[in-house]
Amino acid sequence: MIRVRKVSSLFAILFLYIANGSFAYANDPQQIEQGKTFYAQNCVFCHQADAIGKTGFAPSLSNPELLSISTDKYLMATIRDGRQGTAMAPYAHLGKDKIVAIVAYLRSMETLPNRSAEVEKQRSAQGDARKGELWYKDICSTCHGPQGDGYLAGSSGTAIGKPGFLNKASDGFIRETIKYGRSNTRMLPFYGSTGLANLDEQEIEDIISYLRTLNK
Repeated sequence: MIRVRKVSSLFAILFLYIANGSFAYANDPQQIEQGKTFYAQNCVFCHQADAIGKTGFAPSLSNPELLSISTDKYLMATIRDGRQGTAMAPYAHLGKDKIVAIVAYLRSMETLPNRSAEVEKQRSAQGDARKGELWYKDICSTCHGPQGDGYLAGSSGTAIGKPGFLNKASDGFIRETIKYGRSNTRMLPFYGSTGLANLDEQEIEDIISYLRTLNK
């Protein structure tokens, strides 16, 4: 009976991971503590001790909106592969267990409900890249650079035009970020009458469609 219960528990954990895109054991205090140690050894130099980041240098990893819409797969892949053409080096040498622990530590800072599975299921953007290019150059390039090169182009925003980001971020992830921004950062909301640029749904679709052309 005990063996059956253990197997059932393992299946339950696996199911939760598949369903939510998150590791069900991310609330393990020991794992979080290990992740904190690995973070201090590898990430703190750029992302700061509290993971709040530094404008123009490294993004915040403790941002509530980021953690709310990011799957563990997205966070792990970013740590593992880095972002080619940026200062974010690959950390595949750490191995899966250490990377999972770092993600668990970051998850311990969550203050908003995890919506990553819902966001990941959003449809692909259906926009006009030609119009999106105009919107991007008028609105987004100010912070992210003319070609989305980010910090290395002397911009204050991240590199959203490079494969390292575009190959990992879903259209839902980009859509939510444009709409609602990231609190306590320079990435403000751009959607609707309360947004910085009063963008509507279609205009956001156009911008996402344009960003996808930068990856070709």
